[in-house]
Amino acid sequence: MSDPYEFWRRKIDEVDRRLLRLLAERAAYAVEIGNIKHERGEAVYDPKREEEVMENVRRHRDGRLDEKAVQRIFERIIDETRRLEREHRKRLEASESRPREMEP
Repeated sequence: MSDPYEFWRRKIDEVDRRLLRLLAERAAYAVEIGNIKHERGEAVYDPKREEEVMENVRRHRDGRLDEKAVQRIFERIIDETRRLEREHRKRLEASESRPREMEP
């Protein structure tokens, strides 16, 4: 007899891989936004935008996840995105502070 969970676990694994691709795409966009913020001298943390994101996901949830669950998931996604932006900014600032080689 086959494992009764196998089919559904494979489906979950497929969804997890799609989620990872989407999260990587989201992270890439956040880094681009971080570049613009850096160029403009703006802070990484933007509470107004984070509230807009939360409102957007609350409004578009389909009901299978309750509002609190969606909020917790996206708070974590936002936290990690903010961390990525800060790390990227540190790298940008470090590269800007290095002396540039003179061209011959």
